[in-house]
Amino acid sequence: MVRRADYVVLPGVGAFADCMRGLSSVPGMLDAMAEAVLRRGVPFLGICVGMQLMAERGHEHGLAQGLGWIPGDAVPLTPQNPALKVPHMGWNDLTILRDHPVLAGLPDPVHGYFVHSYHVQCANPDHRLAVVDYGGDVTASVGRDNLIGTQFHPEKSQAAGLRLIANFLGWRP
Repeated sequence: MVRRADYVVLPGVGAFADCMRGLSSVPGMLDAMAEAVLRRGVPFLGICVGMQLMAERGHEHGLAQGLGWIPGDAVPLTPQNPALKVPHMGWNDLTILRDHPVLAGLPDPVHGYFVHSYHVQCANPDHRLAVVDYGGDVTASVGRDNLIGTQFHPEKSQAAGLRLIANFLGWRP
């Protein structure tokens, strides 16, 4: 099914290594994802841990290999303000760094709902599409080519999330 999909969405709840192990345990899943997304250019949306899995490595409970689609690592949140708790849970305003068709026309300000303890540290700053201030800049969205990821949960982010999902479903990279 994934190999023939028109769109691929990888949600995520849980720890990086466990989610990667889960994908790897399904016979042919990683090959099917690579065929659809990397070779056929099917639009891909990674959400939360699904976005983190796009990175090369994750540092949650040890080092684990990711999909390697976005150069960089999923690293722990380290807010500069000790009053900010980890995990980061709640609503925050995003700052869009780069235009992207999936982020076009989102309400201003863009409110996103976050629940996470890790975020993607991009090796290439051009892959960082949006940030959120949580005791320093935290990656809120990454993307390149036919790939986009959100650390926030669009399915819980009301008007901004609905617009993002509609944009994704209309996206033809």
